[in-house]
Amino acid sequence: MRRSERVGSLIGAVGGLLFVLVNAGGLPGGVAWAARVLGVAAFVAVVILVVLRRGGTVAEDPPSRRQIRTYGISVTVMVLAIIAGARVLDASGRAELVVVWVVLCVGAHFLPFARAFAVPVFARLGLVLIGLAVVGVVVALTTASAVAPAATAVLAGLALLAAALSPGLRRR
Repeated sequence: MRRSERVGSLIGAVGGLLFVLVNAGGLPGGVAWAARVLGVAAFVAVVILVVLRRGGTVAEDPPSRRQIRTYGISVTVMVLAIIAGARVLDASGRAELVVVWVVLCVGAHFLPFARAFAVPVFARLGLVLIGLAVVGVVVALTTASAVAPAATAVLAGLALLAAALSPGLRRR
């Protein structure tokens, strides 16, 4: 397994677990606890099957300048977009949709990675998160569901955890 897979999986797993734990409280009681347990179990699985997994680490070239630049720009744009969007949503009285906006921004930030690093899972993950955000905002706006934003974020967290776990499952 490549070192970059281990590091990327750990970053994705931490982000996924945070999405789940921070937002599960917005779900009904039993569902919230099930989401938390599933999130923690998936995180532990990533640590065991990907991060700590025995076996040689495949040598790989360090990221190119172009890849580092793409990464830096993508993360910077994501952070700025989250801040700006949160301010707009809050000012317009739709603060409950901030978490859905965050899911959209996180998903979009993965799309340039797929091309720059030639890793298709980034495109699939980005599109899944963007799709969840779109569905989440539509459900929240059309049903006035107070649960939709939290559910969107928890599902996004589980998607991040699943993507982080995929290198460990692929090798089994």
